[in-house]
Amino acid sequence: MSAAPSERRLVGILVLCQSLFFSGVVVVMTLSALVGDMLTVNKTLTTLPLAVQMTATMLSTVPASLTMGRYGRKAGFIGGLLVGAVGAGLAAASVILASFLLFVIGSALMGAAIAVGHFFRFAAADAASPAFRPRAISYVMAGGVIAALIGPELAKATQTLFPAFVFAGCFVAIGALWLATVPPVMRLDLPVPKAAELSGPRRPLAVVARQPTFVVAVLSGMVGYAVMTLVMTATPLAMVGCGFAFIDAAVVIQWHSVGMFAPSFVTGSLISRFGIVRVLLVGAALMGIAAGINLSGLEMLHFFSGLVLVGIGWNFLYVGGSTLVTETYAPSEKAAAQGLHDLLVFSSSAAAAFLSGALQHRYGWEAVNLGVLPAIALSAAAALWLASIRRQPAKPQAA
Repeated sequence: MSAAPSERRLVGILVLCQSLFFSGVVVVMTLSALVGDMLTVNKTLTTLPLAVQMTATMLSTVPASLTMGRYGRKAGFIGGLLVGAVGAGLAAASVILASFLLFVIGSALMGAAIAVGHFFRFAAADAASPAFRPRAISYVMAGGVIAALIGPELAKATQTLFPAFVFAGCFVAIGALWLATVPPVMRLDLPVPKAAELSGPRRPLAVVARQPTFVVAVLSGMVGYAVMTLVMTATPLAMVGCGFAFIDAAVVIQWHSVGMFAPSFVTGSLISRFGIVRVLLVGAALMGIAAGINLSGLEMLHFFSGLVLVGIGWNFLYVGGSTLVTETYAPSEKAAAQGLHDLLVFSSSAAAAFLSGALQHRYGWEAVNLGVLPAIALSAAAALWLASIRRQPAKPQAA
């Protein structure tokens, strides 16, 4: 079934928004640890701004979702973009003033904005017909391919924009990108919250969260994000430890980012053709294969192919889980359910970011890759469990 012209137009604008916004996010992720290291004397605090940013993303998901549920997606997106631009401005000022505290504050605001940006995919789901929904989510996620290619180049081009203050120009560029996202957001013809969403009957959130479909949706996203963050964060440390140059690690990370988002051009179609469960199982299998490659050697090809496969596996688990969760709630439950989903998913990412460096430094690259195997197996088992439930005759659900 083809999409209506209005659906294609809306998804096209959302792809543009995703591309602009996440180009800035890629720059933020590239710079946070480097700038933290530059601004603090206590090197144990180098990654504190990144940790604060991820924590702010995690804590902002529920308030952002509830705000959008009450006032609409458009208002939420514009508010988030403005908050992020202020955060980027504070980060630029922190470099000029050599203030680590100011950088932490700016990182927190940028983290809150990143939480809002992740709802672009749900905006596509809201406006798409059920048949087009998996592809709509997938196409919006594909905007990350452009971000993966533009972000690192933008960082290189702007790092000496202010020669006396290295990296300050990068944060100015981030703020400019996020402000440039506001005009296309304002052109979005998104459905406004209806009476059924604002005051319709609602089940307790615990009842929604106990549904097998919701459990598997959340677990898929959590495992996908945790494994991806754990391995991605440890990879540059492992590569440098093996004698590779920083530029080698940067190339691997860039192509990992392409691997994360490029499959989105087809993930929705794969879901429509083969079903969500099969896509989730393939995602888990790819992550398992990636761990095997990483354990089999320490050459450039091992790091490159392993991390690209991790990215593709993440895409299948994250897009599949995001599509799956849209099946679990009534209109009046949407904001709370989506917020809880993203809160849990991004909490796993934050935890993995804290754990990755310590695990790599204390136990090594082998331990990182062995450590992800139980989580991958759990996600595969959960998908098979959901498949077995769906094969059973339908039973009346409690109100």
